[in-house]
Amino acid sequence: MVLSLVFAGSLYAQATPDWTQPFPPHHIIGNLYYVGSQGLASYLITTPQGNILINSSLETSVPLIRESVEKLGFHFSDTKILLISHAHWDHCAGSAAIKELTGAKYMVMDADVPEIEAGGKGNFQYGDSLTSRYQPTKVDRVLHDGDEVKLGDTVLVAHLTPGHTKGTTTWTMKAKEGNKTYDVVIIGSPNVNAGYKLVNNALYPGIADDYTRMFRVLKSLPADVFLGAHGSYYGLEEKFARMKEGGPNPFIDPEGYKSYVAEREQTFLAELAKQKAAAEQK
Repeated sequence: MVLSLVFAGSLYAQATPDWTQPFPPHHIIGNLYYVGSQGLASYLITTPQGNILINSSLETSVPLIRESVEKLGFHFSDTKILLISHAHWDHCAGSAAIKELTGAKYMVMDADVPEIEAGGKGNFQYGDSLTSRYQPTKVDRVLHDGDEVKLGDTVLVAHLTPGHTKGTTTWTMKAKEGNKTYDVVIIGSPNVNAGYKLVNNALYPGIADDYTRMFRVLKSLPADVFLGAHGSYYGLEEKFARMKEGGPNPFIDPEGYKSYVAEREQTFLAELAKQKAAAEQK
């Protein structure tokens, strides 16, 4: 790899085993493919004018992603646009290397740009953690809620779904298979991580309101194909095992999307109520 992986040692030490475990690259639907590891999802969208990659994952993930892209018969060097789900190191630490290797234009939601360009510094939860740092990376296009990213005949829409980070982004696109067009949703993250303060958070005063907004947005999106920043969100392994030639596409799962979002919202609300009660007792 051209770029020296200065942070790879500390980042790798914090990674869970499935984050670095290879997973078979595969076709999902239309011009959309999976090129991530078992635990960290990366997606390739192909077009006649080049390809779009969503999530660079760890710095040590870049060779795995490259190999997955090439196993599918595409050229890694054809990556023209790089996107992410959010500015946590497990989804964006490889971005500097991918930019250098491919020349891709890096496009990030506005509220996450400062952290990306500071290599993880400034994050409300992990900003002081050296193991959460990554190579600072210049953003080529600052995105805003509702912006479109276009390449060839593909249009992706960036939806601001904040809370997990201030700029967490959920991506939507249309995918064609046969005579039908399907709505694809790639969820940024609906999770409240351990240690997140939802009440009286001086570094992120609006965090609870942002989570509420995020769930409102997710519930409003039409979703036929349900994907996310981690394969565990949508049952990657189980659905991949059900893939059969000529059989129904297991990734078409609108009910699974609704159930997942509803469950995550209830988990958030329970944690918020717990933290509010604790704050009132002080």
